[in-house]
Amino acid sequence: MAETNKYNLFDVFGVELEYMIVDKSSLNVKPLCDVLMKEVTGAFLSDFENGAIAWSNELVNHVVELKTNGPASELCGLSDLFHQNIKKINSLLEKHDAILMPGGSHPWMNPFEETRLWEHDYNAIYALYNRIFDCRGHGWSNLQSTHINLPFNGNDEFARLHAAIRVVLPLIPALCASSPIMDGKFTGFSDGRLEAYRHNQVKIPVIAGKIIPEQAFSEADYYKKIFNPIKAAIKPFDDEGILEHHFLNSRGAIARFDRGAIEIRLIDIQECPKADLAFVELIVAVLRLLVNEVFEPLEVQKSWKEDVLAEMLISAIKKGEKSLIDNKEYLQLYGISEKISVPAGDVWKHLFNISKSNLSTEAIDVLTDILHHGTLSSRILRAVNDDYSPDNLQIIYAKLTDCLIKNQLFT
Repeated sequence: MAETNKYNLFDVFGVELEYMIVDKSSLNVKPLCDVLMKEVTGAFLSDFENGAIAWSNELVNHVVELKTNGPASELCGLSDLFHQNIKKINSLLEKHDAILMPGGSHPWMNPFEETRLWEHDYNAIYALYNRIFDCRGHGWSNLQSTHINLPFNGNDEFARLHAAIRVVLPLIPALCASSPIMDGKFTGFSDGRLEAYRHNQVKIPVIAGKIIPEQAFSEADYYKKIFNPIKAAIKPFDDEGILEHHFLNSRGAIARFDRGAIEIRLIDIQECPKADLAFVELIVAVLRLLVNEVFEPLEVQKSWKEDVLAEMLISAIKKGEKSLIDNKEYLQLYGISEKISVPAGDVWKHLFNISKSNLSTEAIDVLTDILHHGTLSSRILRAVNDDYSPDNLQIIYAKLTDCLIKNQLFT
């Protein structure tokens, strides 16, 4: 979102997709993002604008981020734009025997041996992070996600959007989990990326909090409850003031008052942009229902404490769509009043059914398929079928890589 523009709720959208660069044959991570960026810019720059989509680096050099180049006025059509850029990147990587791979985590990367940090623009920030936290762990160097940026204009719109996002966050892994495997074995979690992410800044707990943001519904309140404690906690580790509070905040949704936007960060990257953008469409449609108080008034949405929401989030991280929601008041947030216990996957089916009129034909087709067959995490585990041998994992993830090339679902 541009600082100079003030957009109202749902006027525009920002979408970011992160992908791994891997060796074309072995699928081992290959730290070539800097080489890729030099290929298109002529220097080791951190950003490249390719029309409606921009490319940029991330903390580690085997990850590249694709993002809408500024605010997009609509979501429809974005999956094709992202797919065109993925094909372009793959064509550039071909001479290096490399390719992009999707998924929220690399299934066998050893982050303590294979991590290579970005060494160019903004390296001082990354180096300081590494000094404080040691960024070689899975929660730092082995995680790829989809981010949604949504605008707000003023405290009233911020309150409505933040209240709605907070109560949706616990459901997201039940729709979007795609990272069940790390270190060559099942992590025990449907969303292994988020489980690692929950713990990656335990040295300074206030930076990530409980992942669910605190009950802050104005800019002043947000500074008091979130930003000011973060600034105080980081000060002993950052004498030069390199790390800025907007950048540090690692909750599952972060407020960017400098941009007039909230960024949702809990979504695992999927097998192809078609799936990612279908999820974005559905999540945005559900947030519209909440912001418009279709089921429960704003004050009820604001009343939810982060501890209660965090418990449900942790359950969804572990069990994905099979996570059981047995909080009657929470179900009522989504117009489910006749049941006291519902699998989180069924909550999404309910929300999909009442949101169809606000979804594109492509999103409806994709979501119908995924809600029937389960999260990508569940589909990966079914395909693996308890065979975690290197050969079998390579076969499965080669198929995922092919899905990314063709912009099609993994079945």
